[in-house]
Amino acid sequence: MISLERLRVLRALATAGSVRGAAAHLHVTTSAVSQQMARLEREVGQRLLERNGRGVRLTDTAVLLAEHAGDLLARMEEIEADLARHRYTVAGELRVAAFATAARGLLPTALSALRTRHPGLVVRTAEQEPDVAVPGVASGDVDLAVVQDWPEAPLAVPTGLRRTGLLDDVFDVALPATHRFAGNATVELDDLAGEDWISWADGQRCHDWLRRTVPGAPIAHTAGEHGTQLALVAAGLGIALTPRLGRDPVPDGVRFAAVHPAPVRRVFAVWRSGAARHPTIRAALAALRDAVRD
Repeated sequence: MISLERLRVLRALATAGSVRGAAAHLHVTTSAVSQQMARLEREVGQRLLERNGRGVRLTDTAVLLAEHAGDLLARMEEIEADLARHRYTVAGELRVAAFATAARGLLPTALSALRTRHPGLVVRTAEQEPDVAVPGVASGDVDLAVVQDWPEAPLAVPTGLRRTGLLDDVFDVALPATHRFAGNATVELDDLAGEDWISWADGQRCHDWLRRTVPGAPIAHTAGEHGTQLALVAAGLGIALTPRLGRDPVPDGVRFAAVHPAPVRRVFAVWRSGAARHPTIRAALAALRDAVRD
């Protein structure tokens, strides 16, 4: 009989690409990973690992077995979800990741509701960018992630994950109170092209999005947090595109105007297909939707 737990180790090794990476993912020692793989080789009667320089690589047999392991583990997650649904129990631990704005603008309300409705559920959260959160869901490190993308730059969601939209988040332009457009209800995006811009740090998805949205815009300052960006705007040091989600508090000296055409990003949740029927996932999605309505 092949051990399901050892198949889990093999799957982690195939995903991480190294014994060290698999050990980090499973929160065990590299020695424990090697021992489990040695036992799995004895169970299947075939070699699964070969030396590759200072590391190892999977044999063709191991690659085939890892693919089956992924299917088995996903099926096991479905069974566990059905059992939990049969008990009508929302309890245990739920690991949630969210990008910074959603962590500030959605999670506090959603988590407060979950605590009130389901006191037996323990929620652990982490602030993560989508490029980290989505692989985390796929690997099992995270149960549910709130992520973002743009219609013109959709985020790739791997096979085996599901997604649902939460809201379309509109961006307005944040202007110093002394700016010539500060009293306008709406501003044409083309009229802002020559301004000094305050952006996210180079390499962040939002920075790349701003570069696409306002080509050639001179970036005077960068800051990862919207609060810092708005403080720079209030000081008269530039303008910024700011999402409506998680915007408050707004410092004195900042005025907002709608932008035409209106920039919009999509905010959605992702989770593993095998856990789709699990009561904790359903409860978390319901709490997030309620937070959006609030």
